[in-house]
Amino acid sequence: MAQLNYNHLRYFWAVAHEGNLTRTAERLNVSQSALSIQIQKLESQIGHPLFERHGRSLHLTEAGRIALDYADVVFKTGDELLGALRGQSGSSRQVLRVGAITTLSRNFQLALLRPLIARDDVQLVVRSGTMRDLLAQLDSHTIDLVLSNQSVPRDATTPWQSHLLQQQDVSLVGRPQTRKRKMRFPDDLADTPIILPSLDSDIRVAFDQILERAGVRPTIVAEVDDMAMLRLLARESGELTLVPPVVVRDELKNGILVERCKIPDLSESFYAITQSRRFANPLVREILTTPLSMKKF
Repeated sequence: MAQLNYNHLRYFWAVAHEGNLTRTAERLNVSQSALSIQIQKLESQIGHPLFERHGRSLHLTEAGRIALDYADVVFKTGDELLGALRGQSGSSRQVLRVGAITTLSRNFQLALLRPLIARDDVQLVVRSGTMRDLLAQLDSHTIDLVLSNQSVPRDATTPWQSHLLQQQDVSLVGRPQTRKRKMRFPDDLADTPIILPSLDSDIRVAFDQILERAGVRPTIVAEVDDMAMLRLLARESGELTLVPPVVVRDELKNGILVERCKIPDLSESFYAITQSRRFANPLVREILTTPLSMKKF
């Protein structure tokens, strides 16, 4: 097998970061046709296309994203070599790009990713967004997986895989009461103000169905689509709030909030959403195969 031509790789690396052939050619002071030929030779050698053209822009294929990750390491290592010889130091690190939907518990994200954060050989990139935006990034290979509290459908046109990571009970929490009385669910909600997740949430939909079957209509004082804000309102408002306990774990531990009632037959599921790839990031496999006992909050 012929050795990799690093001159071809450097031209690819420059175009991949620029995203535009013309601008890269101008910056490198070479002709656009010469640059295209260098990339074509690299594609021929590795046996995979590296770019897809969308209008005037170039987008990396899955093989292109893998090649770019390795090229980043190759040229970073070269810089580290020069630095080491000049008395400086550096280290190579694996990169994991994670997308997390904005409604996902920060405590869950931290518990899941904490083992990677502690590793010197891993660089973690976390991006928040809507499910639609994050799935588009997953499809374009700019992130490796999506963390979500919703699964996504899979069919011939949507090749997503939803891996169940954990399930958590859902409770009504509130401030401690001087007069302790066991809450009668759902009857006590008929005259009790309550803060709920937004209608986009699976647990909200299921909770509404429970109350509808019981003929109970609570007074809803707020609907929130962000778990961080739901946590703050639970702390500051004094109203009953529907949340998975993991969201307010610290407040429950410190006695700022107490669990007033665990909702029967209601739980929140946490998923890692991936796409079938020929060149899977090994760090994704580590997350998916870590025993659930290691992911408790």
